[in-house]
Amino acid sequence: MTKTVRVGELKLGGGNPVLVQSMTNTDTRDVEATLEQIRALSAAGCDLVRVSVYDQACAEAVRDLVDGSPVPLVADIHFDHRLAIRAAENGIAKLRINPGNIGGEAHVRELADCAKRHHIPIRIGVNSGSAEKELLAKYGGPTAQCLTESALNHARMLEKVGFEDIVLSMKSSDVRLTVAAYRLAHELCDYPLHVGVTEAGLPGQGTVKSAIGIGALLLDGIGDTIRVSLSGDPLPEAQAGWDILRALDLRRRGVQLIACPTCGRTGIPVAEIGARVEKELSDIRIPLKVAVMGCVVNGLGEGREADVGIAGGGNGSGVLFVRGEEPVRVQGDLGDILIRKARIDGKNALWVPGTDHASIATEAKVVNRLAEQGIKKRDLTREEFLKHAW
Repeated sequence: MTKTVRVGELKLGGGNPVLVQSMTNTDTRDVEATLEQIRALSAAGCDLVRVSVYDQACAEAVRDLVDGSPVPLVADIHFDHRLAIRAAENGIAKLRINPGNIGGEAHVRELADCAKRHHIPIRIGVNSGSAEKELLAKYGGPTAQCLTESALNHARMLEKVGFEDIVLSMKSSDVRLTVAAYRLAHELCDYPLHVGVTEAGLPGQGTVKSAIGIGALLLDGIGDTIRVSLSGDPLPEAQAGWDILRALDLRRRGVQLIACPTCGRTGIPVAEIGARVEKELSDIRIPLKVAVMGCVVNGLGEGREADVGIAGGGNGSGVLFVRGEEPVRVQGDLGDILIRKARIDGKNALWVPGTDHASIATEAKVVNRLAEQGIKKRDLTREEFLKHAW
């Protein structure tokens, strides 16, 4: 298991939930525009957001950005350790640097002392394009060994001056290289790992590359925070990050759609209803699985893991099913029926505070279930009661 570092109020690493992050692409000196994007990324699901700090005006803007941000902010800094120090003094929650390009041990020590004083972790971010020339020559190019050795060499610079709140990343635009580098780093150290495929491209192919690389690592238990790197508007990065985590059942938030690929037996417009579910229930934040199945042949069985769903029944009818209840045949606008039911059950869901866990079992249903077992609600703590919702 990796070490735990704190990023503001968040815990990164150590088996804590994998955090989703992205990066603004506004002019950091434009506080209003940057805050607008930070807030949009937070609303889209980002747990933390990174901003570029490339001159003194950016470093001074950090204070207003931190004061107006709903999530912890990370400062991305190269070459000038003074910018990192000023960002730390202005309340930044985390720094991203390469100790090797900020001017020698004296500057590394000065920055490390400042970060330690302000309780700020430092991420060492190595990319295939930033590896040192001697390591590229040693390994014949940006191999997994090259990237990992570079990251660990930078980490040792911080360790040498007594700083160990370190996060590592070893990214490449090559999926196989990225996965190999992180697997090697996972074997060699216990620092938390920031995982991603860098310069993945546009939404679409870039999303697929990111999902394969990040997903492969997360399935191995590697990765403490993720960033999907896509060109253009950063908002799709947050959505893709959450989609990856939900697909692996590592985080639960919002609606996860289960929909069949359709065949000749399909009795309802699955794609149309599915699109409506994703759009019209996008404001729901509690974890909710919603199924849209084309027919009843396998629909009820394949959708049994959903909290609420509908299966085509032929002749414009459908079968509405809710976890723990008998299926009900329904007529009419099946999309409206499903969305209305999902919204009602989502509103009444029991959500365990401070977690991603929820159940659509309403309080009354849980009380009735307990009564059948001879258990009274008043004899349980709230935490014990919520456990029975599952």
